Amino acid sequence: MQRKAYLPGVAALLTALLAGCTGGGALGGEPDDSKPGETGGTTAAAEPGKYRTLPEPCGQVDRGTLDSMLPGIEEIPGEEQREKAYEGAPTVTYDTDRRVGCRWKVESSDATHHLFVDFERVVSYDNAVSDDTRATEVYASKAQKADLAEPSGTPSADADTEPPADGDGDGDKGGEPSDGAASGSDKGGSGDAGDSPGEAVTPPGLEPRVLDELGDEAFLDDALTTSGSATRHRTVTVVFRTSNVVVTVEYDEQPGRRTEIPDSKEMQDKAQEVAGTLAEGFDD
Repeated sequence: MQRKAYLPGVAALLTALLAGCTGGGALGGEPDDSKPGETGGTTAAAEPGKYRTLPEPCGQVDRGTLDSMLPGIEEIPGEEQREKAYEGAPTVTYDTDRRVGCRWKVESSDATHHLFVDFERVVSYDNAVSDDTRATEVYASKAQKADLAEPSGTPSADADTEPPADGDGDGDKGGEPSDGAASGSDKGGSGDAGDSPGEAVTPPGLEPRVLDELGDEAFLDDALTTSGSATRHRTVTVVFRTSNVVVTVEYDEQPGRRTEIPDSKEMQDKAQEVAGTLAEGFDD
């Protein structure tokens, strides 16, 4: 059964933003009659974003958090290799004023864990569109791709049995289908891709959803891959926006044994804790 993605206001928000961006030379959509070199009648440029720089990403997660999220990191043999694991690997980007990130990976006999943090400072090159507005568009696009849980009691809550319209079946991994039977990924549905029909892969209340009190807006995604792999592979993603910066925290666990399923609540709690710490850093 394909569960519809739901995010209140996102579609309307994107429509409004796009309409505002294409409405002419002025913010209200009126044509700009001024000629080159003239200043009369022009609209003042939109406000720039609050943030002009980005933090050094590999220094944003402390050792205690890495010990908790990456079991086995403390036991890596050799001080040099252990320190390298703690330091993480910076993401290669062409403009560190616009985007930076860092990755950590630890393999142990029980499981392999990855942690990734990404900071994107959004800049609008349209004088009529603020950096914050453009960042809202970037965030909304990411949220649309996540298979967010639909609140119960909504008018469309009984329409889950309807087949998705064209273009509605894309997941959040490069446009692959989000249907567990097709891609091996199940986000919050019942069963486990045919292995254990009565087993819920994501407990009720922990489905992908909008988060409160994290930045200006935030959501959490939770995907369990159950086919095409020797083990069940869970990825928890938290995305939040603060002014003109969009931050992504991605936490991944792949158990060493196929019979094990990574725990949603534990992984979500840890990912949200990291996201909360990063958000606090922007408030300082």
